[in-house]
Amino acid sequence: MSIYVYGIAEAGSSSLPEQADGIGDPPRPVRILREGDLAAIVSDAPEDLRPKRRDLLAHQHVLAQAGSSGLVLPMRFGSLAQDDAAVTAVLAERAAHYVQRLRDLAGTAEYNVKASHHEEAALHLVLAQNEAIHALVKETRQAGGGSQQEKLELGEMVATAMQAQERRDAALLQQELQPAAEAVSVGQQSTGWLANLSFLVDSDHIDPFLAAVDQVRGDHPHLNIQVNGPLPPYSFVEPPPQPPDLSDTSHATGQTPTSAR
Repeated sequence: MSIYVYGIAEAGSSSLPEQADGIGDPPRPVRILREGDLAAIVSDAPEDLRPKRRDLLAHQHVLAQAGSSGLVLPMRFGSLAQDDAAVTAVLAERAAHYVQRLRDLAGTAEYNVKASHHEEAALHLVLAQNEAIHALVKETRQAGGGSQQEKLELGEMVATAMQAQERRDAALLQQELQPAAEAVSVGQQSTGWLANLSFLVDSDHIDPFLAAVDQVRGDHPHLNIQVNGPLPPYSFVEPPPQPPDLSDTSHATGQTPTSAR
């Protein structure tokens, strides 16, 4: 049976969740595998592992328990190993890397920021900034709507201008928030969002970071900005290349626990 890996922590951490409920139906009990200064939080893996909401939330809950009094390096949903020995072998082989990452990320949390347009407000902004489109819209209205071809051409111009505005706003969002964070990771784009950014924020700077988000909202009301956090630093673990006996099925599913939000 494959082993499911939730995260990696210091072996002496007092909050590692022995016998907590993990993924699966029924839930697989969580256990701890220790190797030197490190510990892996694991459970048996169900045979039909899929990114179901229940399992995504269970993954996140285990990490929250484990991280209640210290940092845990979170593995993405779907991280599997062949057996217990394969897990401890990875801990031994990559010990220097994981210990260094635990030190580097101590006292930090991840905040995921996604943005989209309030469509009407964004459209008004685009028209105000583009005199050619604004004039064409006015002419078309005065002509009773224009011909079908004119409508198509106008629609293409507006769509192109809106896409350019999305790119500008994505760059602006990163530029405005990055100074309030330790690091930033640009996530994969998904339908409905013009920006998907993860920020590594020091625990002492959370309030200034959230204040920076509010400032962007106030300065750019055409943006719909959503913030998820604090989260374990999923985007900043930076694992070394994995050996053949430790696979990560999240690359196939494209899911992380933040998808459950």
